Amino acid sequence: MNKHSKITAFLAATVVSASLTSGAALAHDHGDVGVWGDDQSVSEGTVTAKKVMAEENGWLVVHRTDKAMKPGPVVGYAPLKKGKNMDVPAILTEEVASGDMLMLMVHSEDGGMKTGVFEYTLGAKEDGPIRKDGELVMTTVTAK
Repeated sequence: MNKHSKITAFLAATVVSASLTSGAALAHDHGDVGVWGDDQSVSEGTVTAKKVMAEENGWLVVHRTDKAMKPGPVVGYAPLKKGKNMDVPAILTEEVASGDMLMLMVHSEDGGMKTGVFEYTLGAKEDGPIRKDGELVMTTVTAK
């Protein structure tokens, strides 16, 4: 291999390595917190998040919402562990009709009197919503 070919091979390897590294960093940066869910039937009395990434132990909280996208009353919740949580079902505490919009939101376990007991009420600080870059960590789904 001549000197020019060696330099070209070295540069190509460097570019590939750099792009793989930055791709992994981007995946990590976007994968640290979030909620993923689809529109779904609630006929069994539950709503399920497909995936929840949490920075700490906490709660998947189901709020009523509408086109204004403001979190409303809590209609269900389920515990979350730190890290990846898959297929997280929350038992609904009141009736949800087909067509209702639901906000699946990550709440913390901070500020309450008891660990492992969901203590949040709308607007309270106990077990309140988590924000990432100033935004609520949530997604919305529609009940079928």
